[in-house]
Amino acid sequence: MSTPPFWLLAELTYRCPLQCPYCSNPIEISQIKDELDTETWFRVMAEARKLGAVQLGFSGGEPLVRDDLIELVAEGRQLGYYTNLITSGIGMSAAKIAALKEAGLDHIQVSFQASDAELNDFFAGSKKAFAQKIAMAKEIKRQGYPMVLNFVLHRQNIDHVDRILDLSAELQADYVELANTQYYGWAFHNREQLLPSRQQLQDAEAVVQYYREKFGERMKIIFVVPDYYENRPKRCMNGWGNIFLTITPDGTALPCHSARQLPLQFPNVRDWSIADIWRDSPGFNWFRGDTWMREPCRTCPEKEKDLGGCRCQAFMLTGDASNADPVCDKSPHHQRISEVVAKAQLTDGRIQPLLFRNWQNSKELIASRGGEEV
Repeated sequence: MSTPPFWLLAELTYRCPLQCPYCSNPIEISQIKDELDTETWFRVMAEARKLGAVQLGFSGGEPLVRDDLIELVAEGRQLGYYTNLITSGIGMSAAKIAALKEAGLDHIQVSFQASDAELNDFFAGSKKAFAQKIAMAKEIKRQGYPMVLNFVLHRQNIDHVDRILDLSAELQADYVELANTQYYGWAFHNREQLLPSRQQLQDAEAVVQYYREKFGERMKIIFVVPDYYENRPKRCMNGWGNIFLTITPDGTALPCHSARQLPLQFPNVRDWSIADIWRDSPGFNWFRGDTWMREPCRTCPEKEKDLGGCRCQAFMLTGDASNADPVCDKSPHHQRISEVVAKAQLTDGRIQPLLFRNWQNSKELIASRGGEEV
């Protein structure tokens, strides 16, 4: 019997006013249009809470584009969840922050693309996004929320970590997550343009350590290293179907936000109860435990630490989700990571165009792969 889920991640929509080229949403966003309605989300939240989930995250896309967000937050509070909004800040206002607070929202995380308007707005694909983010970050703090900021780092902004942390201090941030890009969704397609060099990463880590010593507990700084620069894989989502339950905008239930790319059948909340999805669906049981493992994972003395690593990464890089995560230097496919990392060390000035996340680019990519709109 599996343990109950701890986290329910409600991906309310894939719609978003921004076009970040490192977005972890699936490339196929243009195919996913039939969003769950309010009442179905209420049922999903109630069933997950009854099963044992206590943390509820609202994400997207941009969850603020949902007209029923405040209703969903209020229902989450009534059910007893700790609720977290993950937002770009676009579409937010002082009045909406106040309404969310009254509805019982516990936590807001605001994402930035960079420390200055020009680079931020370029990567957001939206003019004046930076100014809006700054204004809303200040308003969130003014209304009594802890200041929680997220910056996605990559080759083109990681050299600005000092400026990013100066900005965070200016905004009186309590927590700053410097999340190096992990290569799923749109980020995987743009990997060559986004993966930093090893020197860039080392320099950034040194800067982060300096600021940690400078600010101490006043501003907690989390620095997430790209998987590609590790020798052992992470214990993805703390184990498949172990803690995290993700529901996508169309109701597909996943053990992690990237899993729908795998050649597995995942259940939909329109057809299954949350309890049956979590306990009995083949998709959620496929990679639970370690009986599915092949060598070298099966007899590896470290398998309990990482459980074979990320199934999505194994699939993207080897074509088979049952293989060892190629990040691991014991994997027979580790060379595929090494080659990508070696290429990232080049400084020959080559610039490839980024593919920005939007519906038109999604359609064109699907068409180029022989796919059809549904």
